[in-house]
Amino acid sequence: MAYHRERLKELIKEKSLKFGDFTLASGKKAKYYLDGKQVVLDAEGAMLIGEGILELILEGGGIPEAVGGMAIGADPITASVITIAGTRGIPLKGCMVRKEAKDHGTQKFVEGPVQSGDHIVVVEDVVTTGGSSLLAIERLEAAGLIVNEIIAIIDRMEGGRDAFTGRGYQFRSLFTIKDFGIEPPENVRK
Repeated sequence: MAYHRERLKELIKEKSLKFGDFTLASGKKAKYYLDGKQVVLDAEGAMLIGEGILELILEGGGIPEAVGGMAIGADPITASVITIAGTRGIPLKGCMVRKEAKDHGTQKFVEGPVQSGDHIVVVEDVVTTGGSSLLAIERLEAAGLIVNEIIAIIDRMEGGRDAFTGRGYQFRSLFTIKDFGIEPPENVRK
């Protein structure tokens, strides 16, 4: 399976990448913004992202039982990956990690057909510091899931990779900001 990486890159440039003055979820100020939802909620973009992330998962060896991440950002990515997996006969479940537990029903942080002992790949649209995924990992592990790795669409190269690897997690992404001609800040260049 080979996904169309260059086409996905074009879609990201066209629909997601904006220049200006922005405040990121991490609180950092930035001169560019990557709005991943503009591509992952596009039919062609969702298909390409699902294919790309599934390809990375399959390259990694064993297939986990599940993919998922922090709601709401990871939800359409999860849906894309499990849908593409389903079309290929690959058994893969999805789950969502809530920012806050519901105050009714089961009051769980992790929703979906996963169970303790399942291996999971955490998915994310854009990683800056990694804070959102680290919170998702904390909640997934508290529910008994085993985190294999984190896969993002784009790595902003601003410390997320180091935050993950420093805690023993593998991190991969479909793209880095360098793929779009943007250099990371001086203090994090590698």
